[in-house]
Amino acid sequence: MSRSAQQRQTGLRQQPLVLLLLVLLFCSAMVSRLVWMQLLEGSRFRELADENRIRLVPRSPIRGRLLDRKGRVLATSKLTYSLYLEPRLVSDADWPDLRDRLARLLNLKPDLLDQRLQKGLDRDGYRTTLALDLKPEQVLRFREQALGLRGAQVDVDILRSYPNGTLAAHALGYTQPITENEYEILVEKGYKIRDRIGRTGVEAAYESHLRGKWGGQMLEVNAMGEVQRNLGDRPSEAGQDLVLTLDLDLQRVAEQALADKPGGAVVALEASTGAVLALASRPSFDPNFFSKLITTQKEYDALFSNPKKPLLSRAMNPYDPGSTWKPVTAMAGMESGKFPPDIKLHTTACITYGGHCFPDHNGAGFGHIGYADALRFSSNTFFYQVGVGVGSRALKKAADQLGFQQKTGIEIGWEESVGLVGDEDWAARGRGWTDPGTSPWIPEDMASASIGQSVVQITPLQLARAYAVFANGGWLVTPHLAAADIDWMSPEHRTKVTMQPSTLQTIREGLRKVVESGTGAGLNGPGIPPAAGKTGTAEDSTGGPDHAWFGCYAPYPDGKIVVVAFAQNTPGGGSVHALPMAKKVLAEWERTRQRSSALSGID
Repeated sequence: MSRSAQQRQTGLRQQPLVLLLLVLLFCSAMVSRLVWMQLLEGSRFRELADENRIRLVPRSPIRGRLLDRKGRVLATSKLTYSLYLEPRLVSDADWPDLRDRLARLLNLKPDLLDQRLQKGLDRDGYRTTLALDLKPEQVLRFREQALGLRGAQVDVDILRSYPNGTLAAHALGYTQPITENEYEILVEKGYKIRDRIGRTGVEAAYESHLRGKWGGQMLEVNAMGEVQRNLGDRPSEAGQDLVLTLDLDLQRVAEQALADKPGGAVVALEASTGAVLALASRPSFDPNFFSKLITTQKEYDALFSNPKKPLLSRAMNPYDPGSTWKPVTAMAGMESGKFPPDIKLHTTACITYGGHCFPDHNGAGFGHIGYADALRFSSNTFFYQVGVGVGSRALKKAADQLGFQQKTGIEIGWEESVGLVGDEDWAARGRGWTDPGTSPWIPEDMASASIGQSVVQITPLQLARAYAVFANGGWLVTPHLAAADIDWMSPEHRTKVTMQPSTLQTIREGLRKVVESGTGAGLNGPGIPPAAGKTGTAEDSTGGPDHAWFGCYAPYPDGKIVVVAFAQNTPGGGSVHALPMAKKVLAEWERTRQRSSALSGID
């Protein structure tokens, strides 16, 4: 046999071995693949298979209602129906026919449906919104034809509703869809990508109380996406209602009182507990705006870029307080021991500090007077002498005791400014805008601080809290918008102010004289209980027109309600503009009190 023939026979004898090796190689690869799929990645593939076979339909919870102190609805939830498309169930070829059928059935524009489809999937990742806020008849027509509209569905959405519109908007706040960054954190707390969260106000402060828990339905579907059977159902849990301290009637009157002002705030507190009865701010906004499923950029910019800043709560933003600050200076004078309660000082047309002569507002002074008449007439030169005499640190100490230059403790405090009470230490640190030591404290600063100008900036809510101290006998309370199982009368939320009884009594008597026969006499009238208070007219340190203030409490001497009215950039004086606002609120409060007394049979 030739050598070539032998080689061919040897090659033929090796072919079965090669084939066997190839078969073994392929089998080993298949076995390895099966081992990898079944053992190492089995759970993941089972999960993917279930996802193809099982559809989870989430059911959003109904958010708890917000109610006023008498149980009247301030915020609730409403159902709205929307049209959705699951693009994976509708081919490009089938879409035109489905689109036209939906347009005819629901009276929608085909080009609008095309535009919505082109925007892609919603944030939930599996469907696209085609139409919002369907009418009941549209929902019924869709239900009747639903079997022939494969890929389309009508689902319910639960949106927040504020039946009183702008009323108490800054206190209530609003809800918004969560962001993707928030979802990454909140998913562990049971939130869904379609969830809405309290963004501001009470809605945010009591989010966990109001939100409820998601439910869902587990459905088995076939390869065509058709439901085969229900595998389980877990109903959603509604959030809890929350009763607020707000009084709807007082809130409405407070906002009506602000209606003709360019800006401002009205705060009404229960003097002994700090319960907020009214918290109004102007300009305002409608929180229903944030409940819309779709908002155009133009609408969004019109609200957030508005130069009037309607989203800013004036009740918690600081301004020059003017003469409403004088009780703080009086407290500093008496508590320092340098200007006791019975002291009398000579007031003049003006007093020079540094290079400036600081005038009294009547241009002549009020003669030789004590604290009560100094408050009654609102004498500037009296309080210049007291403030300059005790110094900036003593004034700041009194302010701190009354709750200024700190947050009040209200639940929506992240929206609240601490304000400013300037002193020599603050000036030495640079006043917040210059290098330390370059702008020292000067006599002019102290004179201005004595009457609540320039270096003093407080919020209307802070002033109401401070006047509550004079009304309730010396307790610094914590303003709050809901009870929420918290003891607001506990030492944690209600502390005794260190103050001599004679100091408290002197300030009370002075505030009463203001209303009896002083700058606040306009508060008297039918239906108004005996009250004490203080007017204020403040120069706007930012350069705008004057502010008008009025703070008061009633009935005198042991007040039950504190009202602070603030008219921003409204020149003319606190007695002209702010006092009538507070008077309307007091009149409504007294009407309610008398009506309640009559119904309960109390004389």
